Formats: sequence, C-alpha cells, structure tokens
Amino acid sequence: MSLYRFSGRTPVIGAGSYVSELAMIIGDVRISENCYIGHGAILRGDYGTIEIGPGTAIEEGTIIHAPPGGACRIGRSVTVGHAAIVHAEDIGDYALIGMGAILSLRAKVGGWAIVAEGSVVKNQQRIPEKVVVAGNPARIARSINPKDIEFLTGAKQLYVDLAHQYSRDGIEKIDSIAE
Repeated sequence: MSLYRFSGRTPVIGAGSYVSELAMIIGDVRISENCYIGHGAILRGDYGTIEIGPGTAIEEGTIIHAPPGGACRIGRSVTVGHAAIVHAEDIGDYALIGMGAILSLRAKVGGWAIVAEGSVVKNQQRIPEKVVVAGNPARIARSINPKDIEFLTGAKQLYVDLAHQYSRDGIEKIDSIAE
C-alpha cells in the first residue's frame, strides 16, 4: 500500500482493512477496521483529518480531501462509489454515495441516505437521513424504502469480504499474457 507521512501526520490503518497498493493515503487519515480502499483512490489528510468508520468501502478512483483545519468524517458501513469526489464534513452510517457523485466542502449526508450517481451535493448542503437525493444540485427524490435498506445492508458485506480476500490473497502483477 502507498502510505505517506506529511508534515508529521501519519496514516493509521485498522485491522482487517485492505488498502490497495495503487491507492495513495496521505497524512492524517484514520481508517477503521474491515474497510476496503480501492485501486486508484486518493485520500489526502494533508491539512485536515479524514476519519473512516468500520466496514466502509471507498471504491476505485475516489478522491477524499478534508478542509483546512477541519475533518471529513465517513461513518460505519458507508459505500462511496467509483470516482466520487468527497470534500464533505460528514457522511452518516450506512449511507451510499453513488459513482461519480460530488460532495462539496462542508456538506453533510445523513445516515442511511443515498446520493444517486453523478449527483452534486453543494457547499454546506445538508442531506437528511433516510432519503434518496439526485441531480445537480442534489434534491430529495424520495424516502428510502425497505428494499433500499436490504440493498444497503447486503452490499456492505460484499466489500468487507472483498477486503479480507485481497488481504489474504493479494494481487500479482503480470508482465505479459500467454497466448
């Protein structure tokens, strides 16, 4: 894994978490246990703090950055989809941030909320708990329902299991493919 100390700030990785060797974890980044940090993810705790709760998945190509002197807190069992950009202040437990979504400075997303793919949560915007938001800017589309809760809880275990598999089996670089 690519861990970098910056200005005396050192990342901390919890037990059972997988951080891809292709990810960059810089500075004051605190990753709890059983997390998955995917390939190409960049977590910059250079002048702020990033805290990631247990069982959370940060998928491939995601960028997370904390505001100067502030924190970006991501709760328990959150899924942040591929290529999302997160400058948020707080993402509540069990939330889902869709692929390509943007969470601007000091935004807050409530627990069990779903931010649809490609949505933009504006600077300091507040997303309540247990709603689905979509669009630019993100607006409430509906409340979550029992199928959403089933999906949110089931999908979380997939990434905990994947983190353990990657940690156990590793990845192997190959130079060529036999024909």
